[in-house]
Amino acid sequence: MSTKPTVLVTGGAGYIGSHAVLALRDSGWPVVVVDNLSTGFRFALPGDVPLVEANIGDQAAVEAAMREHGVKAVMHFAGSIVVPESVDNPLKYYHNNTVNSRALIESAVRCGVPHFIFSSTAATYGMPEVSPISESCPQRPINPYGMSKLMTEYMLADISAAHPINYCALRYFNVAGADPQARSGQSTAGATHLIKVAVEAALGKRGHVGVFGTDFDTPDGTGVRDYIHVSDLAAAHVLALEALIAEPSRNYLLNCGYGRGFSVLEVLDAVDRVTNLKIERHIEGRRAGDPASLVSDNRAILATFPWNPRFADLDTIIGHALAWERKLTEIRGE
Repeated sequence: MSTKPTVLVTGGAGYIGSHAVLALRDSGWPVVVVDNLSTGFRFALPGDVPLVEANIGDQAAVEAAMREHGVKAVMHFAGSIVVPESVDNPLKYYHNNTVNSRALIESAVRCGVPHFIFSSTAATYGMPEVSPISESCPQRPINPYGMSKLMTEYMLADISAAHPINYCALRYFNVAGADPQARSGQSTAGATHLIKVAVEAALGKRGHVGVFGTDFDTPDGTGVRDYIHVSDLAAAHVLALEALIAEPSRNYLLNCGYGRGFSVLEVLDAVDRVTNLKIERHIEGRRAGDPASLVSDNRAILATFPWNPRFADLDTIIGHALAWERKLTEIRGE
C-alpha cells in the first residue's frame, strides 16, 4: 500500500499523459485518470489504473473522482494541441483549453487539492526574438493554442495567490519518442509531429514527409526545434510534484527541453540512418507562424530540480518512436 497521495491525471490516456501515468506508477504514486477518450486510448493505461471517462469540464464527475480517491495533486494534460486547427477554430481551443481548465482548477479548489501541475507550451512565447529561449522571454502567443495555454498560466497564478494551492507550469518544446519499454507512445491518427510522421513514412504508412520551408535563417534553411523525449518530460513532472509538496508556498514556471536544436533535414537524415531506409521528402512552402528556431534555455529546470535526462539523443528518440509505431501496427491489426 503506497503512503504517497493519489494524483489525478487529466488526459492520462493521451500521448504525454499516459507517459506521466507510467512515470508516477514506476515511482510508487497512486493514480486516477480522467479522460474523455476523444484523442486518448484505454490501451495506453495499465489495466489497474482507474479511468473516469469524462470531460474535465464535467465538474460533478471530476469532483466525485477527487473525493472518492482522496486526490491531493492534479497533473493536467487534457486539451487540444493542433496549432493550425486553433487558428481555424479558436472557440474550440478557448473552450477545451481555457474554460475547461478554469473548471478543473475550481474543482481542485473546492476539493482542497493543494498541488497542480500544468502542461504548458513553448507556443506561449510566440515568435521569440532570441534563441535559446529562457523563461524570462516575453510571452506573446501568435495563435489561439498558445494564448489558451497562457491564459491558464495566468489563472493559476491568480488562483494560487487567493487559495491554498501551489502550481508548476512546464513549458514543453517538441515532445517526441515513446516509452522505452513500448508501453505507450504517440497513437493519434493523423498526428502532425515530425518524428511521428517520419517513422510512419519509414514503415509505409505515409507516402512522404513534407518539409515546410527551406528558406529559414538556419544552417540548412529548415526549421530548428528542440526535441525532448516524452519519458524525460514525464520524469520532470514527477520531480515537479515532489517539489510542490516539499515547498507548498512556492510556484514554478519552467521550460522543458534539452537546450539543443535539430533541423527538419537533420531529423529526417537521422530517421533514414536509424531505419536504414530513404524517406521521400516533399519540399513545400512555409506554414504561417512557424518560427525559424525554437530551442529552450533549460538552465532553470536543471538548477531547480534534480532532473537528469536519460534519453537526450536524437537516434534514441527515433528508435523508441519506431518501436512504438511497429507495436501500434500489431495493436490495431494493420
